[in-house]
Amino acid sequence: MPSQPRRVVEDPRVTVVVASRDRRADLLATLGRHRAPVILVDNGSSDGTPDAVRRAHPDVEVVEAGRNLAAAGRNVGVQRARTPFVAFADDDSWWEPGALHAAAELLDAHPEVAVVQVDVLVGEENRRDPFCDELTRSPLPRDGAPAIPVLGFMACAAMVRREDFLAVGGFDDVVRFPGEEERLSWDLAAAGRSLVYLPGPVVHHHPSQHRHDPFSRQRRVTRSRVLSGALRLPWRDAVGRVGEEWRAGAARRQGVLDALGDLPAAVRQRRPLPGPVLADIALTSGGSTSPRVSRRT
Repeated sequence: MPSQPRRVVEDPRVTVVVASRDRRADLLATLGRHRAPVILVDNGSSDGTPDAVRRAHPDVEVVEAGRNLAAAGRNVGVQRARTPFVAFADDDSWWEPGALHAAAELLDAHPEVAVVQVDVLVGEENRRDPFCDELTRSPLPRDGAPAIPVLGFMACAAMVRREDFLAVGGFDDVVRFPGEEERLSWDLAAAGRSLVYLPGPVVHHHPSQHRHDPFSRQRRVTRSRVLSGALRLPWRDAVGRVGEEWRAGAARRQGVLDALGDLPAAVRQRRPLPGPVLADIALTSGGSTSPRVSRRT
């Protein structure tokens, strides 16, 4: 068997964590592009992903969760990492050369920052993801921040400070995926940590052919919005969010219904946000504490 090329390590302060399920072909196409040690958390794949990755990329640490942990699978990877910073990637995304180092430099120089979001270019045509334009327009005050202050991020293109991520519990098993970034962003802000958008460094995202259709994805995003509201927003705003989603079409009505089974768990873990964070949520969403979530590809 031919020897594998030695992985380039761009910055020794960074580990890349990928959580995946039944995306073997996508993983085999992207894992070699990561310029850092990689931890893959396999969320109970049935397509032979773990063994295929071990054969093709023996330097990747493969952790078999044995079941679908969804976004919380990333927590397992972060716990196993031994570097101060962790960059997330999806099975269909990778950080362009230089991007890991740029984000790590910012985190190293600014200990108050917990998350650095970078630019995302989509597909072979390198379309700029509209979510980046939303972040560029962030109305949060700069106050000497090292980049654009934000209150949200896209997990496939974000680097986190490991200790901050773990201190707030990482991603949760109620919201799951997609839309898992919202509640985590709120909790980091409540803990006094900063999130920033750093334009320039790039993550490439080539959406998998196995992604859910738009109806299913919208339904799943709505489920996450409803549960995030129940976890952290004042009841008035959490209920208002349900009404907003219910009125927005069939997919989102189904998402509201999907959330009902997990509402008891959300209520048990409920911890309303402090006033300053609610004020920032309102500021970033045009005066409402029921902010829009990017319905990105």
